[in-house]
Amino acid sequence: MRRGTNLPRVGDFNQAVILDTIRRSGDGLSRVELVGATGLSAQTVTNICRRLLDLGLIAEAGKQSSGPGKPRTMLRLEPSGRYAVGVHLDPAVMTFVILDLAGNVVAQAQQPTPPVTDPHKIVVGTAEAISSLIGQSGLDEERILGIGIASPGPIDSKRGEVVDPPHLLGWRNVPLRSALYEATGLPVLIDKDVTAAAVAEMWAGGPAGTGSFVFFYLGTGVGAGVVVRDSVVRGKSDNAGEIGHFIVDPDGPMCGCGLRGCVGASCEPMALVKEAVELGVLESVPSGSDARAVDRWFTVLCEYADAGDARAGQVLDRSAQRVAKAVSDIVNLLDLERVIFGGPFWSRLQGRYLRVIPPVLDAATTVRNVHGVSVVGTSVGEDVGAVGAACLVLDHSFSPRPSSLLLGT
Repeated sequence: MRRGTNLPRVGDFNQAVILDTIRRSGDGLSRVELVGATGLSAQTVTNICRRLLDLGLIAEAGKQSSGPGKPRTMLRLEPSGRYAVGVHLDPAVMTFVILDLAGNVVAQAQQPTPPVTDPHKIVVGTAEAISSLIGQSGLDEERILGIGIASPGPIDSKRGEVVDPPHLLGWRNVPLRSALYEATGLPVLIDKDVTAAAVAEMWAGGPAGTGSFVFFYLGTGVGAGVVVRDSVVRGKSDNAGEIGHFIVDPDGPMCGCGLRGCVGASCEPMALVKEAVELGVLESVPSGSDARAVDRWFTVLCEYADAGDARAGQVLDRSAQRVAKAVSDIVNLLDLERVIFGGPFWSRLQGRYLRVIPPVLDAATTVRNVHGVSVVGTSVGEDVGAVGAACLVLDHSFSPRPSSLLLGT
């Protein structure tokens, strides 16, 4: 049963509303404009803005005249007010970033994911890489809010564990959150990589990250992060977005689940490399557990297709058709307005996918006579997973959450 709230929680919520409104404004707002935008009283807005100025989260940005009367003091977000660390744990490569409050990357590092089945070694290496990146950035550690981890699913968000991702051998019930907290002393959040990517679009993706959209993630595996009316869809256990067993081609390759044509078994890079080998485009199939070898062979496949190899092009075109089927099912189910593609493998596919998928999606969209559905690539960049991980921290710290008004949450 839901219970009421109390004044301190209302105050925290209102502060988050003011900060979020200023952040989304871009050029800043005056106190009078904030009253109109938030519905709060002038005195409440004044008190909260004073507190945010004292905390260094916003700054005065000159005066602006909008007619008769005294010019208004504009308030804007202070990007250097706080920072967040983001880590993307991909089976092939680990990416580390530090974001400022505006979602700008101020430091970045990348390294191959060690081919080991001992998660402890990777945790130790991750902590060392985070410490090194903070040191190299020269930032005051007291201004760092915490660390966000974007991990392949499934995860146990309550325990902060990576449960048993199919592409990370040996990672079963790994307490990643507590291990990194003990190693770094910084608060740690963990979420699925596809969810983190969707949050990155909301925080740093500009207009494309608003409204209702699906972020289709193309990495060692595939997944979907969904946002409906500016709210991330996480599901009961924070594991929403597992679309690997959507059937997109009944005559496609056999999946480990026993069915044919699942989107994972048909469209993941390893599946496309196997298909290319069967057609004689590539010479050999790497081990499925060697994510870096799959990455290399997939790059070769894309290079052949770009150079005009018809068979290589057919492999990628078929994958685009299959992905379009999965995307259209998601769009129709949730009545979305936008499809955003991204992830480590997106840059190698974007030209072909952006040509093939939009007309297929348009033909399959049930609401095409009501509103259009745009198809775009991520504006955050190839590091969207790591950026999203850091955005998780910013979002948790500063976004207004109605659920925070409930006692017992």
